[in-house]
Amino acid sequence: MTSVAVLGTGIMGAAMARNLCRAPGLDVTVWNRTRARAEPLAAEGARIAATPADAVSGADVILTMLYDGDATLDTMREAAPSASPGAVWLQSTTAGVELLPALAELAAAHGLLFVDAPVLGTRAPAENGQLTVLAAGPEEARTSLEPVLAAVGQRTMWVADDGTTGAATRLKLVCNSWVLTLTQGVAEALSLAQGLEVDAESFLSAVAGGPLDCGYLQAKSKAILTDDYTPSFAVTTAAKDARLIVEAAESAGLRLDVAAAGAERFRRAEEQGHGEDDMAATYFASFPA
Repeated sequence: MTSVAVLGTGIMGAAMARNLCRAPGLDVTVWNRTRARAEPLAAEGARIAATPADAVSGADVILTMLYDGDATLDTMREAAPSASPGAVWLQSTTAGVELLPALAELAAAHGLLFVDAPVLGTRAPAENGQLTVLAAGPEEARTSLEPVLAAVGQRTMWVADDGTTGAATRLKLVCNSWVLTLTQGVAEALSLAQGLEVDAESFLSAVAGGPLDCGYLQAKSKAILTDDYTPSFAVTTAAKDARLIVEAAESAGLRLDVAAAGAERFRRAEEQGHGEDDMAATYFASFPA
């Protein structure tokens, strides 16, 4: 049996933990700051830990899927002293490049094998075990990770053999910049259609099946047109990721005007009370509060 500790059972963490529980050969312990969000996983066979330290004690693999880098650093500072030296830390939170060195240093200080492993995908792919894992980490960590990665994802893309360089995190930010740009584009096109009294279905029909059509256009348009903002990727999380993208670009001497404008749209939607809605709710940022 491979013992896995999952720290963070939000939208993504809970789905990943559920798939880990269902996979053969894995013994799963979960922890969440709000315990009530972790407790449903007991029905799947997970042990619910009272503290991060309790969760990681004896674990072969520690999976972190928390809100941001600060939350991850705080949680692992509490947990790491109880972790077994040589355990693999699969760090899947979208933490950004600024805090990655501190996370890697914490891992080294406690003898943990650090794997930088953010994922591509939202609620449905996470629930179906179809995430794409972007991974960077040492060869010696990969064998113990095989059953874990197979349970949560359909594909693992190893981009570097050293997790401390941030290669996977940097790739994730590039991918998320595209995801957020697509989402904002859909929201603005539909809000423009509303303002110009154009039937949104006419717009979707005009681009259907051509090079301007894509899965995200269809998915986010459906959410907006049916007024169904059940979170797959929440506005608050999208706002955080947008800020990380802009900050990373600035640190590289780049100016990303679209990303910066998108971050402001997510902030407005959050301010309007849509923080826990799906990021398609950036649609509302086009209209007066």
